[in-house]
Amino acid sequence: MTETTNHVNRTVLVTGAPRGIGRAICQAFATRGDTVVVHYSTREDEARETLESLKGSGHQLVQGSLTDPDTVERVVTEAASVGNGLRVVVNNAAVMTPHSPTEATYERWQQAWKHTLDVNLFAAANVCYCASRVMTDAGEGGHIVNIGSRGAFRGEPDHPAYGASKAALHALSQSLAIALAPNGICVNSVAPGFIETERVAGRLEGTEGENIRSQSPFGRVGRPEEVAAAVLYLASPEAQWTSGAVLDVNGASHFRL
Repeated sequence: MTETTNHVNRTVLVTGAPRGIGRAICQAFATRGDTVVVHYSTREDEARETLESLKGSGHQLVQGSLTDPDTVERVVTEAASVGNGLRVVVNNAAVMTPHSPTEATYERWQQAWKHTLDVNLFAAANVCYCASRVMTDAGEGGHIVNIGSRGAFRGEPDHPAYGASKAALHALSQSLAIALAPNGICVNSVAPGFIETERVAGRLEGTEGENIRSQSPFGRVGRPEEVAAAVLYLASPEAQWTSGAVLDVNGASHFRL
């Protein structure tokens, strides 16, 4: 996206940003001229690589496990102290743990559900809450974009908690879109299909990779930069009337009715 002469620098918090989609989102906002706060939980080296890759200056790192509510509050508060104040939040942090109901033990099943919902849903909900309070107090509105998944609609048989958590995240986004609109805060979500990232690189080899690519009529999987472009639009001033939308970014691999 070409930066316009009247662009206003905003502070943008991106959770789960050490690599993959999170890194691409950080780079897109930095290229646009925004100040980016790169959140990470445990991958400090990769988070620093993301930070060093960003155009411009003033970008910062913030660390913390978002499954702890107090840590969420601290992370958002730190982000709000950067630059011109927190105006955009992108909830990208997520986990995807295999727990097929036909193969996982009951103990494994319970662990996967708890951990997945703690990270993918409850942490994101808490970030949304804390960020919306900061934006409301500042009185300048803002944008929240939640990274959901095609799996919320297509199904995730080997990762059912992941699909359920992303479906709940989409629903949360729409509820917040209504609740926060009077405060000038837009809330949207993106539902990516299969995206080529470091985490899933091994799955794109051999027969499985061929099957995954064949899900789209384009014969390929998505790129992190394509998800970042969707986020950039949903966080733009022009997208205010799009608040409450779920934007599919899946290469026509799945349609919702």
